[in-house]
Amino acid sequence: MKVDRRQLLQHAVALTGGGLASSLMPAWAQSKTTLNRGDLPSVSGREIDLTIDRATWSIDGQPGSAITLNGTLPGPIVRLKEGQRVTLRVHNRMDESTSIHWHGMLVPFQMDGVPGVTFPGIPPHSTFVYEFLVKQSGTYWYHSHTGFQEQEGLYGPIVIDPKEREPFAFDRDYVVMLSDFTFMSPKLVFNKLKQEGGVFNYQHQTLAGLLAGRDKTLQERLEWAKMRMDPTDVSDVTGAIYKFLINGHGPEDNWTGLFRPGERVRLRFINAGAQMVFNIRIPGLPMTVISADGQMVRPVVVDEFQIGNAETYDVIVHPKHDRAYTIVSEAIDRSGLGRATLAPRPGMTAPVPPLRERPLSTMKDMGMDMSAMKMGGMDRMQMDSMSGDGTAMAGMSGMGGHSMKGMHGQMASAPPGMAPPKPRGSDAMGDMPEMNMRDPKKAPQVKMGPGVQSIAPMPQDRTGEPGKGLESVGHRVLVYKDLVALKSNSDKRRPTRALEIHLTGNMERFMWGFDGQKFSEATQPYTFRRGERVRVTLVNDTMMLHPIHLHGHFFEVINGAPPNFGPRKHTVNVQPGGKVSFDITAEQGDWAFHCHMLYHMHGGMFQVFSVRPIGGDRA
Repeated sequence: MKVDRRQLLQHAVALTGGGLASSLMPAWAQSKTTLNRGDLPSVSGREIDLTIDRATWSIDGQPGSAITLNGTLPGPIVRLKEGQRVTLRVHNRMDESTSIHWHGMLVPFQMDGVPGVTFPGIPPHSTFVYEFLVKQSGTYWYHSHTGFQEQEGLYGPIVIDPKEREPFAFDRDYVVMLSDFTFMSPKLVFNKLKQEGGVFNYQHQTLAGLLAGRDKTLQERLEWAKMRMDPTDVSDVTGAIYKFLINGHGPEDNWTGLFRPGERVRLRFINAGAQMVFNIRIPGLPMTVISADGQMVRPVVVDEFQIGNAETYDVIVHPKHDRAYTIVSEAIDRSGLGRATLAPRPGMTAPVPPLRERPLSTMKDMGMDMSAMKMGGMDRMQMDSMSGDGTAMAGMSGMGGHSMKGMHGQMASAPPGMAPPKPRGSDAMGDMPEMNMRDPKKAPQVKMGPGVQSIAPMPQDRTGEPGKGLESVGHRVLVYKDLVALKSNSDKRRPTRALEIHLTGNMERFMWGFDGQKFSEATQPYTFRRGERVRVTLVNDTMMLHPIHLHGHFFEVINGAPPNFGPRKHTVNVQPGGKVSFDITAEQGDWAFHCHMLYHMHGGMFQVFSVRPIGGDRA
């Protein structure tokens, strides 16, 4: 069922004389300008048509090339009901192939929409029909899995109403879809990243920053230069070429959602950014987090949260006063921000806070926790020179011969009674007189080569940390350890085996992979037996955050929550130099597994989880 926005609004005004039209309109129509091209229409029913085409799109008054769905960017909200069957006909009007992946949806793998893995894609000027049973409720989204089309605007929200009444009361319901848009061709962006590391980083350390004490000391700079690493290189693509959008609106367009003072407003945040991680806050308005990745969690009141690419968070806010509030989506590297408004009346605005000081990477982001080293008696450390091929620091010496027994991060976390995965090296739990950041013994499964700049010597569980740049903001910030599932997870079995996967890369050459291999170099997928329970530990050997997404599954994050109440997610942020463990129950099929930073995925950080029945030919 298609919705004609203009006709709907005209009928509403005619029937009510205009006085009550706003309250009768759906959420997407209640914005600053009801006919603004950035509003989000919706489609629903048992049969839905989506049409993909190229168009010229205007952001903050500047025209650019984009891909639209049903003529809008983002595409329309696909509204579904838990338990229903749905048929989605996707019409490709472009002169190129395309695809739609239903992100976070539990669908048969043939309907998952990943060209080359689950289907061949949708050829030019053709139609593909997706059909599946809706098994869940919550906030999700859809996007292209073809080329760089996601960067060009091929994405939209999914809202699934539950069978049973939800336990959280609210009066209004808005989707808040975050994204990054560039007027530069995505192919050119990728080529520039391959040609020059940090090409879009305009926030390098300066002499003025050194003198003002904002940046690292001269000695620290020399040490970082010796390692050929830049502590300001937080985001590969930055506000230098990005506009940060909310519901398709640039900061000057200012999407506005209306409310009446005293109402409870549900905001469904979705990070559809191709590359940018955002920090979300609404100055003067606390947020109660009620859902993560579409799954309900015990309410958590915060003032800010970091949302990685492809994550979703539902929050409830309770604006009691007759005033406007600014929704701020600040880039993790502080190179720009998105801006929207909650207001009692159209045209109202609130102050937009200035960008905060950009964060700097630390030794902890290399997987070297200085405080842990000092606690172990290692109060002296010297950075050695780069390795011969110039790709990484050769090692760390001068540790005084102190024992490193009990070092964190040497083995994947394993539940009681289950054998842990193979140790990361023969010295894993013994004496280690030196720490070599390219020592293959620390990760024997990693294929060492030019695509592996370093191996984190001491990766830490960072699920209790708020994310880069939010460590000392002076207010409540959400961390993964705050998330507790509202209901007990259905599969209460303990894992029977453990798998450790290293996230590897070379930032200078813009090469990314799993266990040292790009997808094009991998000889086989990660294999599982259908129905088996596995604990997967992701170890981030790079200095960049990676939001890792597993298709077709929810996994239970091991974050210290009570047994069987760990948050169920489909995407998890793995902080630089950090590690995250989660338990999965393998579902039959071939499932994409990748970093959801689009350029990292295209740079090689993509693999397949292949799940077969017991006795199958590949299990």
